[in-house]
Amino acid sequence: MMKKMPVSERPREKALRYGIERLSNRELLALLIRHGTSGCSALDIADDLLKNGLLSLSRMKMKDLTAIRGIKEVKALELLAWFELSCRIACENIMEKDVVENPEALIQWCMLELGSLQQEHFMAVFLNPRNEVISYKVLFTGTVDMSVVHPREVFKEAIDVCCSKLLVVHNHPSGYLEPSAADLMMTENLCNAGKMMKIPVVDHLIVSDTDYFSFREHGILS
Repeated sequence: MMKKMPVSERPREKALRYGIERLSNRELLALLIRHGTSGCSALDIADDLLKNGLLSLSRMKMKDLTAIRGIKEVKALELLAWFELSCRIACENIMEKDVVENPEALIQWCMLELGSLQQEHFMAVFLNPRNEVISYKVLFTGTVDMSVVHPREVFKEAIDVCCSKLLVVHNHPSGYLEPSAADLMMTENLCNAGKMMKIPVVDHLIVSDTDYFSFREHGILS
């Protein structure tokens, strides 16, 4: 139990003494959880939340949280609010930035947004001439390949938002990030359509909740 820990090692006291940045992920979660239950400390609850990794928190639902010992509906709602705020902060962080030459924030956001989903999702991110994000949209859900992802639908959205270029993202729930033959063919079709429409496809990202594959970085796209 937390009360048996040395005072200097308790998350709240540690944060006040050394600064919030010195806390581990489990300690930060324990601060949000605040109180444990009989035989189960806030740190124990934090460990249960982190079993599938930090990024998986963004995809937890009310039923997932309340299934964890020590989390009731009110606490689950508070945690969901924090998770949603984290996603929105990550999204704000990619605005007004060149996400092609400096893609790190965009990649982190894509991993957060799509990486832990159990179905494949295909998203287009629409850019202005300075490579800044205008908008984004999930266009397809399910098995993502060239038979489902049709360039017509992608570029219809691109024209509607008056973008200058775009990049596309999809997740691999298996965690295996090497592009399949269907991924390569789909990307080629999109790039060819982009050349005709004069709206170039500047990258294709495949993401999981822990890593990514960039077609641009691997020389598949120039």
